[in-house]
Amino acid sequence: MFRLNKLTDYGLVVMQYVGSHPKAALHTTRELVVATQLPAATVVKILKALLDQKLLISYRGVKGGYTLARAPSQISVAEIVESLEGPIGFTECATAPGYCGLEGICGVQHNSHVISRALQQTLEGITLSDLTTSLRLGTRAPSHANVLTAITLGSGRLQ
Repeated sequence: MFRLNKLTDYGLVVMQYVGSHPKAALHTTRELVVATQLPAATVVKILKALLDQKLLISYRGVKGGYTLARAPSQISVAEIVESLEGPIGFTECATAPGYCGLEGICGVQHNSHVISRALQQTLEGITLSDLTTSLRLGTRAPSHANVLTAITLGSGRLQ
């Protein structure tokens, strides 16, 4: 099964909450724990990773908290995933060359790289502000054989 780890899943939940509440100047850890119903230690770990990748800004002090480093429309889902998960890839060889003993003789290696790039491009095309709306999957016929089709977002943008 291809899926994100729990920390990344929860990171998307935290970022979606912060991104969908822009009127609140700063969000405290306590507020994020209550709003997302995630364990405090998990939220703290997520916030640290997002801070390290400069997706959030923190302000210290009694009136401190966290805010987005950029507008929700300027933060891609790919950035969030990579900050918590590492490089996006369909297989290990697509993100860490030299790791697999079958590299060079594997029959799916090339296609894994193509699929990994398609995943990367798709997640780069979905922004944090898109996570607050209802997305839908759209398809279009490929113009050539053996070409991956694009994904259309509900907002009408073609990726």
